Amino acid sequence: MEKKLSEYLSLAKNINISKNEKKIKVGILGSFTLNGLDECLKVKCSEQNIDYESYIGNYNQYNQEILNSESGLYKFEPDITFLIIDNRTILGDLFHNPYSVSDKKRREIVDEKFGEIKNLIEIFQEKLNKKLVICNFHIPYFSSIGIIENKSDFGFHEMINELNKKLVNFVKVKNSIFIFDYNQFVVKHGEKNVFNYKQFFLGDIKIAFDYIPFFANDLIGYIKPILGLNKKCIVLDLDNTLWGGIVGEDGFDGIELGHSSNGKAFVEFQKQLLSLWQQGIILAINSKNNLDDAIKVIKEHPDMILREKHFASIKINWNDKAQNLVDISEEINIGFNSMVFFDDDKLNQERIRNEFPEVLTIDLPKDPSQYTEILTDLNDFNVLQNTEEDSKRGEMYAQQRQRNQFKETVSNLEQFLNQLEIKVKIKKSNEFTIPRISQLTLKTNQFNLTTRRYQEEDIKKFVNDGNYLVGCAQVTDKFGDNGITGAFIVKKENNIWTLDTFLLSCRVMGRGVEDAILSHIIDDAKRNNVKEVKAEFIHTAKNKPAENFLKDFGFIKQENYWNYKLNNDVEYPNHLEMEVE
Repeated sequence: MEKKLSEYLSLAKNINISKNEKKIKVGILGSFTLNGLDECLKVKCSEQNIDYESYIGNYNQYNQEILNSESGLYKFEPDITFLIIDNRTILGDLFHNPYSVSDKKRREIVDEKFGEIKNLIEIFQEKLNKKLVICNFHIPYFSSIGIIENKSDFGFHEMINELNKKLVNFVKVKNSIFIFDYNQFVVKHGEKNVFNYKQFFLGDIKIAFDYIPFFANDLIGYIKPILGLNKKCIVLDLDNTLWGGIVGEDGFDGIELGHSSNGKAFVEFQKQLLSLWQQGIILAINSKNNLDDAIKVIKEHPDMILREKHFASIKINWNDKAQNLVDISEEINIGFNSMVFFDDDKLNQERIRNEFPEVLTIDLPKDPSQYTEILTDLNDFNVLQNTEEDSKRGEMYAQQRQRNQFKETVSNLEQFLNQLEIKVKIKKSNEFTIPRISQLTLKTNQFNLTTRRYQEEDIKKFVNDGNYLVGCAQVTDKFGDNGITGAFIVKKENNIWTLDTFLLSCRVMGRGVEDAILSHIIDDAKRNNVKEVKAEFIHTAKNKPAENFLKDFGFIKQENYWNYKLNNDVEYPNHLEMEVE
């Protein structure tokens, strides 16, 4: 349930900048009054343990803020800027009188207005290479020519639609520029709700006060992935969550799934979950149930959408659900802060909230018709770029279950590694790998020597700087492709190479991949007549798995750095195959 704007205004007064690890600087530029938006974002960020600072441009001064190199916006240097321009402002008198000019002139005006926006975006990129989110334009429900609006050549609605299309096509190739679909925001909440004429006449308020919190909630969906706070795993109960009824009591044929109104609601919920799985969201099961009964439904029920292959972890037993969640976290090797928990039982919800406050536990009602809407309203699964690894993540975790099962059949780790047929491919940084490298720096916590966080724009700067070496590693084995799971950034200075960033996804930890990547870097350094390779280990609450890596590899601690002398031959792990692109 969304809070009222008045509550946000009250809460914001008591929030001070603290020492949270996550920090964000936000710029807000608008063509109309946006009172309360800043306070809503501040509170919502605080609820996510994010220190929030903001720069609010003056009323309808967005042009001046972007065009003037000395503006307050550029002095503030926000990490992300929201540019909120409305259709009345951009079209001027033509908003009310589009048919006062010819259709040819209307086309010219759309081209002209798009050109103005395009110019602002390009200047912003040139002066401040940070993320910009620009709102598209709402298509009003009315038209001055009524029911024959769609009969006119390039009419009022088509004008705005064309402007939106031009904006989309332009931004598609701009990795740091995004479009917030304001038109869909208005459609979702209703134009007569979002636009209140009384408030508009009172102070050029074009988003009604009651809907500013909803608007802020959508905008924070861009902030979370910047800081690596998006969720990547949904943990699901079974009875009365994925189907209606209790399979252990009602039986295979007695559960609600498919034909009744409730049964259709569960099918719809599963379809939406599957669509998220296809985009890289991991699914897991945490259910108190008879294993044989539940698995039979998952494998054989004709209306079941999600099958065994869609779940990275399956915990169907009579254990405590909190312990199951710990086991899921360990099996998948992800933190609790990456999880969303769906369970219809209020006691289970409360248990998980108390035991694991980092987990986003959904207040799931008894009515399954609300489940899909609750899921689609979450803004926690957004990513700023969908990489190849994202789209294949579900398959990768299914393969991981096969690896774990295989591991149980061999007698020791050495035998397991030798039979895994691991191949490590060192890849160059380019337009295809840069988004993934950035993503890894933002999300990788456990095996990460420095946990420095870099946006795509930062990685591009390193790549284009001759004093840096940026690369990544793709890992495959006999069970499949793990994707790009390792990344490194090396600073080259005075014949010394320093590891600025060295990380490995938890999916492939402990298989010698980290040793292979570092061996490659050292081998490369030797070929370039480098005298010494240096590295840091910056301790955090989560990167203990990397704590002894440098020491075990042969680095010697000297003050704040670990140093490696390039005297000896480089040895690669003998159980894997290396390839350099």
